[in-house]
Amino acid sequence: MQLLNGKNDDMKLLLEKDLKSGDLSGLHTECLTDTWIGKDRWAFIDLSAGPFSWGPAVGGEGVRTELSLPNVEKTIGAVAEISEDEAEERLQDAMQQKFAVFGDKDHQAIDILLAEIDIYELFAFKHCKGRKVKLALCEELDERMRDLKTELQSFEGEDDESHRRTALEALKRMENWNLFSDTNEDFQNYTVARDTFLAHLGATLWGSMRHIISPSLADGAFHYYEKISFQLFFITQEKARQIKLLPVDLKALKDGLYSLALPSQKVMISQRMLPLSEDPALAMAFSVARRAAAVPLLLVNGTYRKTVRSYLDSSILQHQLQRMNDHVSLKGTHAHSRSVLEIPIFWFIHGDPLFVDKHYQAKALSDMVIVVQSESPSWESHLQCNGRSLLWDLRRPIKAALAAVSEHLAGLLPLHLVYSQAHETAIEDWIWSVGCNPLSITCQGCDISQFQSDTIARSYILTTLEESTQLVNSAIHLLVMEHTSEQTFKIFQAQERELVNKYNYVVSLWRRISTVTGELRYVDAMRLLNALEDASKVFADYVNATLASLHPIHCTRQRKVEVEFDMTTIPAFLVVLLVLWIVLRPRRPKPKIN
Repeated sequence: MQLLNGKNDDMKLLLEKDLKSGDLSGLHTECLTDTWIGKDRWAFIDLSAGPFSWGPAVGGEGVRTELSLPNVEKTIGAVAEISEDEAEERLQDAMQQKFAVFGDKDHQAIDILLAEIDIYELFAFKHCKGRKVKLALCEELDERMRDLKTELQSFEGEDDESHRRTALEALKRMENWNLFSDTNEDFQNYTVARDTFLAHLGATLWGSMRHIISPSLADGAFHYYEKISFQLFFITQEKARQIKLLPVDLKALKDGLYSLALPSQKVMISQRMLPLSEDPALAMAFSVARRAAAVPLLLVNGTYRKTVRSYLDSSILQHQLQRMNDHVSLKGTHAHSRSVLEIPIFWFIHGDPLFVDKHYQAKALSDMVIVVQSESPSWESHLQCNGRSLLWDLRRPIKAALAAVSEHLAGLLPLHLVYSQAHETAIEDWIWSVGCNPLSITCQGCDISQFQSDTIARSYILTTLEESTQLVNSAIHLLVMEHTSEQTFKIFQAQERELVNKYNYVVSLWRRISTVTGELRYVDAMRLLNALEDASKVFADYVNATLASLHPIHCTRQRKVEVEFDMTTIPAFLVVLLVLWIVLRPRRPKPKIN
């Protein structure tokens, strides 16, 4: 009741309908995580929590496991206040594990000394530093470290060059150590544990940059439109009296669609029912696209299961819907408008469990979005979290629908996908598939994060800048390929100033958009995109007009044929005249003999 009457609109919207109806079958336990993406520009990692795991149940590269994040306790965490007996036992265990690799083989004394140094170093940082009550074992190890220094110094007179060099490097490494005392030092101690921790932490932060702040985008061009028109087509088996009576949470769906637009964009939503019982063409399209396949499923507990899954083939359904559009117009009044983008969303409501392309609740296609809704409240998915399968409520595919619409609109991808330049393909990393947003798997929320709104804006900016640079470069290439001559110079010189001015204006817009984007003022950058498109087109058109004015000069003004005379010209003319005389000379008529 506190949630229903409080200020948390998201939870109120999620729980109000189910709690009042008494149907709690669609409410599933949220996935507990130690990373999070907030609604604004913030995210956090709790390195002391866990262990947690989530991702595909079958495993694979990038799945979130206990070792995905740096472990504080095993590296530079707080020192546990263990007793003398426990410390002695842990030291013996560490030595047994370390020297077990030597086996029965003979090893050099220098190798054994180095292994002993590594053991003492790690033990000191785990159990000697920062203790309130100092262990007697730490004092004993301190004396042993002095003996080790003496033994290493004895290798300075060794004949073996490699042993002498190894011992010298170890002495330099131990020179500034003060492992078993709490005195403050002016320098940073060298520790393998600390460097490993920082390296892992740096890799994790770099992953957050690639997945949250500047994630990869889907392939394609995503243009900025001042208005977005979402066309909702609800396709049911039988006709309903009103759209409000459909089993769809229209308010949550509309709120999610509004959140995908930037502050400078206007959203229009239209709704239309298309019952299969009254539309034979649509019923045929649905029937032709429907498929069934045996899908293997490996559960979290290791159980293998083979299920027969009913699904819609997106490519066939798209083809059928496009054919229908030729006869029955599914487009709105703004289909060919430059400032309005129309996104048709086909929402299929079916009784039995139904998917798109075997595994999805929604799919973004080139010119439409397909969503399927069924009556199953708890569908065991192929994903798991902390040893339990993630359950999907197939009656509420709003989260999947918003993710598909965001991909169609601006190229947003699920948070676990990113492009790897090293592999030249997409790779998966499930650490940041968190937060109450449509692109994560661990939360049922549908709120677009500010990070994702920034990504949508950058997608529009990148598309406009790329197309502008390509258009300008192609126009410049035409100028480079144009042949110059003395006759065309004056004509080109008369248009040069205007040509340079138009080019400089385009460059100034590039710089201004880059500066504004760097300051995260995306709303201001959006206002400049249409101006950049117009300026680039004006420059390209002026280049074409300039070249068109030069071409008649090449064709009409160069009429004289200039012949160069040298020593061989006159003999050549004489030879040509001689041949012509022989061929064309008059001949005497032959006498006619009867």
